Formats: sequence, C-alpha cells, structure tokens
Amino acid sequence: MIVAQDGKFRVSLYKALLYLAVADAVKSGVLNLLHSEKYRSLDDYMIPKFDWDENRDEYLQRAELTSYSDCQATLKALLQAVDFRYEETNSRFMAGDNPFLTFRNNGTFPVSTPKLEEVDSLSLGGIFPERKYIPLLEALATVDNATGFLEEFEHWQMKNRHTKPAKKVFFAGIMAYGCDIGYRKLAQISRQINENELDNTLNWYFSLANIQSANDRILQFMDKMEIPDIYRNQADQLHTSSDGQKCGVSVDSLNANYSFKYLGKDKGVSVVSFIDMRQMMWHSTVISSAEREAAYVIDGLMHNDVIKSDIHSTDTHGYSEVIFASTFLLGFTFAPRIKGLGRQKLYAFRNGKTKITGQDTQGFQPARYINEEITSVQWDEMLRFIATIRLKITTASQLFRRLNSYSKQHPLYKALKEFGKIPKTLFILKYADDLEFRQSIEKQLNKVEGSNKLSKAISLGNDHAFSQGEKEDQDIAEGCRRLIKNTLICWNYLYLAKELGKDNNEERRNELIEAIRNDSVMRWSHFNLQGEYDFSDEKMVDSIGL
Repeated sequence: MIVAQDGKFRVSLYKALLYLAVADAVKSGVLNLLHSEKYRSLDDYMIPKFDWDENRDEYLQRAELTSYSDCQATLKALLQAVDFRYEETNSRFMAGDNPFLTFRNNGTFPVSTPKLEEVDSLSLGGIFPERKYIPLLEALATVDNATGFLEEFEHWQMKNRHTKPAKKVFFAGIMAYGCDIGYRKLAQISRQINENELDNTLNWYFSLANIQSANDRILQFMDKMEIPDIYRNQADQLHTSSDGQKCGVSVDSLNANYSFKYLGKDKGVSVVSFIDMRQMMWHSTVISSAEREAAYVIDGLMHNDVIKSDIHSTDTHGYSEVIFASTFLLGFTFAPRIKGLGRQKLYAFRNGKTKITGQDTQGFQPARYINEEITSVQWDEMLRFIATIRLKITTASQLFRRLNSYSKQHPLYKALKEFGKIPKTLFILKYADDLEFRQSIEKQLNKVEGSNKLSKAISLGNDHAFSQGEKEDQDIAEGCRRLIKNTLICWNYLYLAKELGKDNNEERRNELIEAIRNDSVMRWSHFNLQGEYDFSDEKMVDSIGL
C-alpha cells in the first residue's frame, strides 16, 4: 500500500525506500564507495591482499611483526603470561602485601592510589627569574638561536622564490596563530610588522608540515640534553600520555560538533595532545568534539620519529579493547586510567590454569574465557592491519573510522576486540597489584593536564576558541600553539642548564638536580604572555573627537 496506491506505482516512495536500503548497505559494508574517504572497502585502506600474500614474510620483517607470525605460538605465550599474572596478583593480595586493594561481595574491586610523598627540596619557581618577565618574543628568539627551528619554514614553491622574510615576521605569525590573536589584529597593534608581509608569509611558509618540522627541531635539541633525562624513572623507558581538550570554534566549521557537557549549546572541537615524562609535546591534532579520542591514540604514537614511547597512558576516552590489541602488536605498553576499573570483566584462556569459579573465591578470577577461534581465523588479517599502520601506509585513525562505520561489527574488528581482552586483563591485574605503576600513570596524566592549562594561558586572544573553520587551518593554529609551548619548555631547560653550569659547588648542584626531579619544568609564570602596554602621551588621545 505504501509503494502502490489505486493501482498506480508511486515512484517517489520507491526511491525513498531504495535510498534507505542503500544507506544501510553502505554502513554495513555490503556496498562500498570507490571515491569516498570514509566508505571505501576496508581492503582499499590496507596493504593490497595479493601483495600481502606474495610478500608476507617481507612485510612482517619490515613491520617488526615476525615474532607474532605464528598465531598459536603467540596465544600460548599469552596464556602463560595470563596464568602467571593471576597467580602473582592473587598471591600478593592473600599474603597481605597489597593493602590498597579490597573486594566487594559482588566481585568488584576498588583499588586506591595514595599520592606520592612530597620530597623536601627547592622549588623551581624560586630558581627561574622572579623580577624580570621574559617576553614571548624573547623566548622564541632565544630558542631559535639555540635550535634553528625557523630554518624549517620553507617556501611552498621550489622555484621563483623571493627573499625569505625577516625572523620577526615568522615570530609574529607563530604568535598570531598560537595565541589566537589573528594576523590582522596582531599587525595593527604591533610595531615594525606589515600586515601584507605577514599575510604573505602565513600563506607561503606556514604549512602543517613546516610547523611539525619546527616542533621536531626543538624536540631533537631537547632530546640530546642531559637535564630532561632527570625525569626518567628508568634510563631505557619513556612514559608518555595523551588527552583531549574541548575548545570552541567561533566560526562555522564542518569539523566542529556539539558537546553539551563541555561547550553547552555551542559547537566545538577536541584538541588531542601528546606529551612525554620530560614535558616534551611531540604531537597534537584537532578532531570533532563528537569523535572518540581512542582512534587517534595510535596516530600520535606512530607519528613522530623523535619521541619513542614505551608506556602510554590516556583517560577513559582514549581506551578500547581494539587499542589494547593494536598497541600490544605494535610493541607499546598501553596503560590507561579507566573509570570504574573495578567493574571491568577479566578474561582467561579456557585451557589455562586459571578457571572460572564461584564468587566466594578470594582474589581475582576471570568472568569469561577468550574465544580463541575468532582471533585465529582473522590472525593474518590482523597482522596485515597492524603492518599497514606500522609502515604508515594508512593512518590508524582512518582504519578505525572505517571499522567503526560498519553498522554490523566487521570480522576483523571483532577479532581485534577479542584479542585486546588479553592485554587488557594483564594490564588490570598489574594495575591493581602495583602501586608504583598506578602512581606513575597518575603522575604522567597530570603532565598532559598541565599542558592543557598552559594552552589556555597562551590562547589569550579569542577565549581559547579557534577562529579557523577548516580542519587544516585549525591544525596549523594548534601546531603553532604547541610550538610556543615547546619553546617555553626548551627555554626553561636552557636556563636550568646555565644555572647548573654556573656553580662548581657540588652540594648546590645536587640540590638543583633534586629540585628538577621533584618539580615540574612546565612553569610559565616568569614569561610575559599578555604582551606589552603603551602608556605614551601620543596614545592618550580622544579617538571620538567629542
């Protein structure tokens, strides 16, 4: 009766039903769009299947996945690791060696994490300049003199290039973008900066690749310094973290979306930032506020060649079982702070030592068994998926977006999710058992939150909102803001290195090293981020003429 009425075929209604069916087919993966970024076949994003079948061993070697080539051997090793972790964690709990862990009658387990004890040492706030506020321009010039980061700003055209603008124009552009002032306003309120010259410099030199390279130049310089390594707990281990920060967008933007909890009735974006334990910020990206940060965690870990993470932490928004699976195969230890951790389900292998028992059993016990068949059937596809990410053929976020776009779970997604339950279980058991591990996660996540506070301090021109509508322009503005943050951190390290080299008194030197170790180098109260004011007589005029 809907398609046909009075014996006549209603073409318009038939088309509507057809469009609905096509939309469902696209979302479920039955239909794929050849020229779409989001709805192509998953195979189109990955290493071509025929190429993978012919050169599998070579791809595994290049992607450093040879040790995982045999699915059954990998699962057997994980079975042993899971059994050992259950036994170790439960033995310590029942021996009374884990006083911060308790179990409720329903099987959930609250675990407390006391704060690290404060160490009596000097405060870095008293070591940095107190009476002189360092202008942002001076900080940028000082760090450029040490690192040469402005050399990374290359003209887009290789031929017919004009003379490179003066350094002050580049500094003005970085501040216009990074502080959300805007180049027109900055040119009008500044001396010795021409608006047209600044506009041309931004158009021809401020590409996303150039800004990333400039950030990398500063990171490479700091990575070679000795002082930042004071923050390492172990010489061969680097703990990193990432977090998203909601920001408004003051113009129309396809990249913006609603987030009532953080932005009320306004649209906005989320800036996902990455930082290591030495306060070096190596990656950031701007995504829609409606997107989950988890899909972009691996992008940050794989993006940079300067910072090599060993352990990575996020908040709940940055984790999923698929991320656990991917980070495990990529060689990272994933250590998120999961809200409601005590309610998470634990898993074990059906043929392992650890078995599901009654709730009256003391300690941890699995709630379910791993379905090894789901993983085994898709193992080769999982390796092809991870090799695609490792070899940077396609970004992880693009792959995850396509996997998540299916209305019915893709077999590869289901396999990754099932496999991810194993490293997730191992992590939860270690997290509940190891106080120092929990404290290190809290400490590292505090650093990325400190980075977000610094972003707000720098972004003074537009109430911490983007004035750019296009995603690429938003990424460029965020890249400039990150460049300013890395500049301030680098300036602080340079100042501390100078202080350490001034005095040959070993006792004083040790005091300063302890102050660095127990404090944060992410301090900015000694910088002038608000600009300078002109109280000259020539400015005190009647601009209305009354």
